Amino acid sequence: MVSSASEHLSAGQWHQMSIADVAASLGTDLAMGLGRAEVAQRRERYGWNELQGQAGKSPIVRFLMEFNQPLIYILLVAGTVTLLLRDWVDAGVIFGVTLINAVIGFIQESKAENAIAALAKSVTTEATVIRNGEKIRLNSRELVPGDLVLLVSGDKVPADVRLMAVRDLQVSEAALTGESVPVEKSSEPLPLATNLADRRNMAYAGSLVTFGQARGIVVAIGNQTETGRISRLMAQSSGLETPLTRKMKRFSQTLLYMILGLAALTFAVVLGEGGRWSEAFKAAVALAVSGIPEGLPAVMTVTLAIGVSRMAQRHAIIRKLPAVETLGSTTVICSDKTGTLTENQMTVQAVYAGGMAYTVSGVGYHAEGAICWNEQAVDIGHNLALRECLRCGLLCNDSHLQMQGGQLAVVGDPTEAALIVSAQKAGLSRPDLESTYPRLDTLPFESQFQYMATLHRHQERSDYQVIYVKGAMEALVSRCDYQLTADGQIIPCDPKQIEQITHDLAAQGLRVLAFAKKEIPGAQREMDHIDHGDIANLTWIGLQGMIDPPRAEAILAVRACQSAGIRVKMITGDHALTAGAIARQLGLMQPETPSVCTGQQLATMNDRDLANAVTASAVFARVAPEQKLRLVEALQAQGEIVAMTGDGVNDAPALKQADIGIAMGITGTEVAKEAADMVLTDDNFASIVAAVEEGRTVYRNLLKTIGFILPVNGGEAMTILVGILVATTLPILPVQILWVNMVSSVALSATLAFEPKSQGTMARGPIPPNQPLLTGKLLWRILTISICNLIVVFGMFEWTLQTTGNITLARTMSVHTLVAAETFYLLSMSQLIPSLFAYLRDRTHPVAYIPAIGVVCVCIFQIFFSQVTAINPLFNTQPMDVTQAFMCIVAGMPVMIPAYLLNRFAPWI
Repeated sequence: MVSSASEHLSAGQWHQMSIADVAASLGTDLAMGLGRAEVAQRRERYGWNELQGQAGKSPIVRFLMEFNQPLIYILLVAGTVTLLLRDWVDAGVIFGVTLINAVIGFIQESKAENAIAALAKSVTTEATVIRNGEKIRLNSRELVPGDLVLLVSGDKVPADVRLMAVRDLQVSEAALTGESVPVEKSSEPLPLATNLADRRNMAYAGSLVTFGQARGIVVAIGNQTETGRISRLMAQSSGLETPLTRKMKRFSQTLLYMILGLAALTFAVVLGEGGRWSEAFKAAVALAVSGIPEGLPAVMTVTLAIGVSRMAQRHAIIRKLPAVETLGSTTVICSDKTGTLTENQMTVQAVYAGGMAYTVSGVGYHAEGAICWNEQAVDIGHNLALRECLRCGLLCNDSHLQMQGGQLAVVGDPTEAALIVSAQKAGLSRPDLESTYPRLDTLPFESQFQYMATLHRHQERSDYQVIYVKGAMEALVSRCDYQLTADGQIIPCDPKQIEQITHDLAAQGLRVLAFAKKEIPGAQREMDHIDHGDIANLTWIGLQGMIDPPRAEAILAVRACQSAGIRVKMITGDHALTAGAIARQLGLMQPETPSVCTGQQLATMNDRDLANAVTASAVFARVAPEQKLRLVEALQAQGEIVAMTGDGVNDAPALKQADIGIAMGITGTEVAKEAADMVLTDDNFASIVAAVEEGRTVYRNLLKTIGFILPVNGGEAMTILVGILVATTLPILPVQILWVNMVSSVALSATLAFEPKSQGTMARGPIPPNQPLLTGKLLWRILTISICNLIVVFGMFEWTLQTTGNITLARTMSVHTLVAAETFYLLSMSQLIPSLFAYLRDRTHPVAYIPAIGVVCVCIFQIFFSQVTAINPLFNTQPMDVTQAFMCIVAGMPVMIPAYLLNRFAPWI
């Protein structure tokens, strides 16, 4: 049985224990494994090896939640009162509008989160285990703590495993830790404080074995694994409100109090003037309906949807609609390094051979580039040591590149792929070399020796054999007695010089591999195999330094973000030196910028120190998943609007917590994509800049929409209120107000969603997170245009009533005048007229014609509203003649004058 002590051990402590202690703690026989009865008991106790997610809300509950909004409460109360007063038509229209809003909101709501399910899928695999002394293959969900598992190249690690017997094991943990290359594993105990990414004696669920084999003990399954811990972090990360939803909430509450106050005042005034309770209720309902912008949710949805479409054309797929606007408010982008800011393709960038230092141009696995000195391509024939160094990297190599999905992909070790490409850039052909130097034997890489060696025979010189060796500098320099010069001479080896060059390359963040050889003339010895005893008296031939380089477009994108007032921070699980080197190339680290902050440092920081660090530092390395989450939360606590990019399982909690999570579409895991709000289809950091630009345009168009709709509601409310105060009848009925708000206003304001981006969109800073929707300038605009609408609508009502005595006609003409006024107001704030003038000056200039379509649609709607006799009873309208219609149009035109003056002297966007 599992000992009681193990119940108190967390997944973060197994690496410090010896194998004997782990086996004792878990009650595992290291030779026989667990028995069937013990497995059954442990499964009953610990459950299945799978991730358990939290049940989401049912569709019915999510639909009902759409009615949980302050302004909807007013409509529901208004509809109920109207129903009690037996005004069936008005009540039906009010409830119909409420239902439409709820349906729109329900459709807009993002689908239930599938991130936990994606996590479960990512770790579901088969495993080879030893039970009752027999080796069997089973589904990974059947594993229990204490199981003995066998791992070989190509396996997906089925659970968290403490390694006990390791042979040349390398595991790719990029998705979990951010480490850009496979990690070499061992079985020796490690200090308790060892970071997750440095726990060489552990293999974690969901990671991939790329080389070697091992045996280990399962120490955690399901939600107790490191991947499961990420699942729990995601479950704890509640979906945050976006800046827009927060602002709309404040805006709705403010509007709610204003409407309730005015409705109460209306009710009191009618009663004070001797009106009946029913009349007072109807007047209050009319005021409430007039003040509520019923069409605003629909128009906001259309505006956001248009933004989604535009972003898709720029390689950014929006999964959650409000994220469109959030991009425009983003103040900080926290980016993962591997595969996001970098190519995710190891590339040799420096070669040292024959006493000469060379650079290598080109990035990635395509052999586009050259070996350069002083930025000029060189002929490797002029440096025999350089040629031998590249030849060694190509022949002492077990990996290859192949096309997968239209892209070059590595089959094997990414560092070996980089060596293949560097040799190809120098004109070396692998097939030609392998035919000239056929391989006879191989010493595979082993952790204890830190090198790989291959034995070759020269095809045309049967008396000549050569051993090529590559590995860590420390492992090779002690075995080298000589070194090769550029002109092919053999001189005594200079270890100090080699160590200094290696240190200089490593300080640049490069992963450095050393190369050596040993020639074996056939007259001296003939052999067809080698052993470790042969790896001595070597000749040093050179070094190659490689790194996963930054994307060229990412460098430009970072600059664009910085010029747009957006700070970029790199948060990675990779080494500090590597992260710092990439950050300097990207322009994230300046001379005055503090050094790289590591996860080990973050672990010792309190909240205040973390707040200072997250503000001062631009690069965070060796960061664990929960620390990424903590960094995002620290930035949000300072009022920042945070976008987080990533592609691995380890990024998922932070992606979900961020105001907008951005996942990579090509290299990203399904877990990251499901946790994100936005997915980049080209994995290009530069696409984020394009998305931010579209997000700012969307926000600008949303402000235009609000600045258009609210003056209409303001004019209606003022008209109702003034009519009551002067003791006249209602100039516009509630059902007519709903027509204007839900049909005419929506048709006109929806055109603003198609407004193109303005010049200088990215030259402005981010939209301040604390800036309310209703700024002082916008409030002034709303008040001014509302008063103008009041004057023309109430004036038209009174004039028509006085001249004709027909109250139905007076109300009909009042509605038409209001729609005419809002049509001219739309023309004053859209880019239609300016674009027409620009087109007349330059016939290549595009015309923003969408508002014209909206105007035509509204004209057709208004004809139906008053001229179709079958509809007249529904809205209490009557047909007009041509003269009356023309009067309504003329009466609405003056609104353009104050609108023009406001645009000129008090711009609000």
